[in-house]
Amino acid sequence: MKNEGIEGTERFLSPGKGRGLRSVRHFAVGELVFACPAYSYVLTVNERGVYCDHCFTRREDLFKCGKCKQAYYCNVDCQRGDWPMHKLECVAMVAYGDNWCPSETVRLVARIIMKQRVSTERTPSERLLLLKEFESHLDKMDSTKEELNHADIAAIHHFYSRSISDFPDDQALTELFAQVNCNGFTIEDEELSHLGSAVFPDVALMNHSCSPNVIVTYKGTVAEVRAVKEINPGEEIFDSYIDLLYPTEDRQERLLDSYFFTCQCTECTTKSKDMAKMEIRKLSSPPEPEEICTMVLYAKNVIEEFRRAKHYKTPSELLEMCELSQEKMGAIFADTNVYMLHMMYQAMGVCLYMQDWDGAMSYGEKIVQPYSVHYPTYSLNVASMYLKLGRLYLGLEKKTQGIRALKKALAIMEVAHGKDHHYVAEVKREIEEQK
Repeated sequence: MKNEGIEGTERFLSPGKGRGLRSVRHFAVGELVFACPAYSYVLTVNERGVYCDHCFTRREDLFKCGKCKQAYYCNVDCQRGDWPMHKLECVAMVAYGDNWCPSETVRLVARIIMKQRVSTERTPSERLLLLKEFESHLDKMDSTKEELNHADIAAIHHFYSRSISDFPDDQALTELFAQVNCNGFTIEDEELSHLGSAVFPDVALMNHSCSPNVIVTYKGTVAEVRAVKEINPGEEIFDSYIDLLYPTEDRQERLLDSYFFTCQCTECTTKSKDMAKMEIRKLSSPPEPEEICTMVLYAKNVIEEFRRAKHYKTPSELLEMCELSQEKMGAIFADTNVYMLHMMYQAMGVCLYMQDWDGAMSYGEKIVQPYSVHYPTYSLNVASMYLKLGRLYLGLEKKTQGIRALKKALAIMEVAHGKDHHYVAEVKREIEEQK
């Protein structure tokens, strides 16, 4: 495939940012800027049997691979379509049994290696940026990231030596893993549940802003980029690489750690939302600045501790951890403070897992309004919260509240996902069924 570009956009050199993507025409809010099929992708292990491994369609009548009994498909066409990639894992899964456990990143890189061997020309995913042009930032990696990289290389040799002959050398693998870590995407559903990992080269061309003018959503294994602000000819097209809930200092730390740059967007230079995001509880004796700093440090530590604890603590223990941290932070932070909201969101997730619908609803009600203030106007985080809350209300026979919440989710989703998306059709159907 020759380089035909993407209509309405062009690759350019963005001052202070390197290459980027800019508009050459006007895009209205909700308009599709471009779509990009995944160069390579992999369904997460936890969703096997729920989604088709090939097209990521969610359906109940999937059939499984006759050999490994672990991959699921819509039909024979999907199975055949997936075989060039599934054959990397099929025999190995049978051979290793329960010991077959490569990480999702390792699985994705194995597929990229195979794709690179069969695709010698530019693919439809690389109209503006080739995968081999991805930044790796190897020179900026610390010892922890280097150790993780070495572990991934060892894992790909261990799990894929039967199906991949003549691996790239370790230097090439080191660079490829670093490129994927910096430029990979997680595919999520309408409630932001993780479905898989993928690389979309043309989408990766976009630079980051904490006040983005586009949003990326997924239709199966295709990424769709839609305008969430008016975009005029000559304007750069910005995506957001991170969760935008947090205050400037926190966002800057996350961007530097994962993507190795310091953001200079308007949101970061003005810090316009920081005061609301760091709301302090109104007390007769206001806390000292040192006390606030200490509590922020505690909040960051407990967030990291909780992330690790999800791998070994029981749901009840996790819920207690959420409640205790909220109690401690609540001595200084208001309920609308983003660190309080973070732990409420985790608690809501645990309640959903435990099927404590009333508990989940209670947390959702506390979260949704502050989310609407802290996040941009068309935010998937806000839409997914209204969606979860709406479905909880309907399940608890709170029909009026359920319809109201679903309609608020729909208003955002019609812009972010597009009016013709099957997720939008599903929500409309849920609303219609209540009439």
